[in-house]
Amino acid sequence: MAIRTRITELLGIEHPIVQGGMMWVGRAELAAAVSNAGGLGILTALTQPTPDDLRREIDRCRAMTDKPFGVNLTILPSVNPPPYAEYRRAIIDSGVRIVETAGHQPQEHVEDFKAHGITVLHKCTAVRHALSAERMGVDAISIDGFECAGHPGEDDIPGLVLIPAAADKVRVPMIASGGFGDGRGLAAALALGADGINMGTRFCATVEAPIHEAVKQFIVANDERATRLIFRKFHNTGRVARNSVSDQVVDISNRPDAVFEDIRHLVSGAKGRQALESGDLDAGLIWAGQVQGLIHDIPTCAQLLARIVGEAETIIRGRLTSLLH
Repeated sequence: MAIRTRITELLGIEHPIVQGGMMWVGRAELAAAVSNAGGLGILTALTQPTPDDLRREIDRCRAMTDKPFGVNLTILPSVNPPPYAEYRRAIIDSGVRIVETAGHQPQEHVEDFKAHGITVLHKCTAVRHALSAERMGVDAISIDGFECAGHPGEDDIPGLVLIPAAADKVRVPMIASGGFGDGRGLAAALALGADGINMGTRFCATVEAPIHEAVKQFIVANDERATRLIFRKFHNTGRVARNSVSDQVVDISNRPDAVFEDIRHLVSGAKGRQALESGDLDAGLIWAGQVQGLIHDIPTCAQLLARIVGEAETIIRGRLTSLLH
């Protein structure tokens, strides 16, 4: 039995499983491994320091897989924004066929990608944002529940409600994101109206993830309570793993007179990268979701995807079918 959905058809992949774009993690080693395992691997554009570096990373990924893979371009409000248009041009020039967009006002980018025949997935944290992206012309929506790592938005709606609420209104194919790590999650996402799942934290704890073994073991050892919500006060909520840095960020932010400058030195991307690459778990923020409580090992991507799909098939065929009389 194979699980065929609108997402597998749209993306040309074997399994309805997408690896989310993750800063410092979405490199060729991981993306190629996910794609070779039958899912959709995704490179993270802004992990690469320049658009030319992104071109080289796309070439490197292409040398490691002949299966479809995508590139994530996240647009964030910034005092000194990266040259988004140049990264976009690198993606287009490199012949990438699938892009995951996320973040703030993506219309200019979506329109350019679509004009070049690229399939666009857009990540949203609210139904209203999903409908706006659908009107913009994206091909699929990734709907991100409150359980997720990264930025879950400000509505605090968990996937069990957000996914079916979106499925009631969104017409294009939809991927469920946030809290997924095993076959139970895939079966549940399909039952809730999604066409597949997106996983980030779960893929961090794989053999091919290009991060330090100590970080992978940290994720395995954590449970579902081991995250903190940061930046709440600044209306840019982020979910990260609990460590001394995130504890400090929350404590400082809770002061009545706190401003972002008080925590800026703790939350830099460079420090987060150092934590992932050195294995120093208190060097910076480590972005991880509540799904940590469902992660108990460090398999290869091929083992992980085969297991997830096998579990989902067993649930659909066995447990759920046996309940019908």
